[in-house]
Amino acid sequence: MQARGCSRSELLRDLARAEVAKAKVRSGVDAVATLTIVYDHHVRDLSEKLTDLQHELGERVRATLHVHLSHDLCLEVIVMRGKSDQLKTIADRIIATRGVSHGGVEIIAGVPEGHEHEHEHGHSRPRRAKRRPGKRAV
Repeated sequence: MQARGCSRSELLRDLARAEVAKAKVRSGVDAVATLTIVYDHHVRDLSEKLTDLQHELGERVRATLHVHLSHDLCLEVIVMRGKSDQLKTIADRIIATRGVSHGGVEIIAGVPEGHEHEHEHGHSRPRRAKRRPGKRAV
């Protein structure tokens, strides 16, 4: 409680929520996940294996971020969507791949599959001022 800076009741509430979330993951509900891995890109065929695994997942992979950490190490974050139990299985398979030195997955269960659409996020493009004939823009 002291390390987290919270009360006993807040700690118990958080532990209960975590257990409910784990149960949802096991039950195979709609979910999103982030898989973070660190791997040595010099391991033979590892980059190709990781790419092939992601291609096998098809539409379940929504985005990836690749960062070069050093001469040998890369970090990759893979954002996925699908059934929670399947995402966990996929993540465990990738983390267990030879050459992956660190890995972690965060699965957020109970996120319904939506449809693709464009929507406003409150980011509007600045409007250009209309120019009157004969006036120069400053």
